[in-house]
Amino acid sequence: MDEKSGYTVDLSLVIPCYNEEATLPLFYRETAKILTSLAESEMISTYEFIFVDDGSSDSTLLIMQNLAGQDNRVHYIALSRNFGKEAAMLAGLERSAGRYVITMDADLQDPPALIPQMLEAVVKGTFDCAGTRRVTRKGEPPVRSFFARKFYQIITKLSDIEVIDGARDFRLMNRPYVDSVLSLHERNRFSKGIFPWVGFKTKWFEYENINRVAGETKWSFWKLFMYSMDGIIAFSSKPLALASILGMVFFLFSIFSIIFVAVRRIIWGDPVAGWASTVVIILFCSGIQLLSIGILGQYLAKAYTEVKQRPHYIVREER
Repeated sequence: MDEKSGYTVDLSLVIPCYNEEATLPLFYRETAKILTSLAESEMISTYEFIFVDDGSSDSTLLIMQNLAGQDNRVHYIALSRNFGKEAAMLAGLERSAGRYVITMDADLQDPPALIPQMLEAVVKGTFDCAGTRRVTRKGEPPVRSFFARKFYQIITKLSDIEVIDGARDFRLMNRPYVDSVLSLHERNRFSKGIFPWVGFKTKWFEYENINRVAGETKWSFWKLFMYSMDGIIAFSSKPLALASILGMVFFLFSIFSIIFVAVRRIIWGDPVAGWASTVVIILFCSGIQLLSIGILGQYLAKAYTEVKQRPHYIVREER
């Protein structure tokens, strides 16, 4: 690496963490081995770890502090509370000083063994980013896997970007790519959409699903569902068009119904209709109205968040 490039280090690793006391020592040990071998082979000369504690309630921060005391290449950022993975990842990217930057999780579901291949692909200059994707979901509940695949299909159809099925946040980026990601200041961040939106050339590395080495996932089905809704709203306005189309369809249906009732009265008189069918129609139309209002409300809520201009995160301590 060129020491005159102006970068403090060659490679920065950004690792957002939330209650990862069981996995953090294992992650550091495994990843440090890979980075040491890269340094010995002269692919890199300097590197840094940037751990971001996203308001953990266990001893995650204490472990980070101990690692930083033992290794001057380890830095940490402790957020004042849990702001979410997106905010933690952003904090690490803004702190990173490397010519190349890696984002990855601490649970070792992102295999560190892929780092040399990813780095080689980007260092050669052919690609700006090396992304990873899971080709299998072995070990996941079938229902969760089904909805995950449907989400990727839906967001690709609704938006102007292609979100790769099984794409992970584990990726290696050059500095222009990172700077482009950081230039997007939106509060409602959805990295899986931001990464393809900024463009550049990406090489994909595939691997089979790997289970966590320890601890439990922090992503419940409900959290994943809400995260997917955020992604769709952040990168597509088509749900708004859907609400308008539904409104137009039911307006035309109501016109047809009025004509039908008028003709029926003229020809057959005015027989008493059943109340059950009337109630069902009212409930159905009310449901469509509430759905449309809900879609509008989601976009309005996101706009409200953006207008307030609150910071993405607040740092309590860093080193």
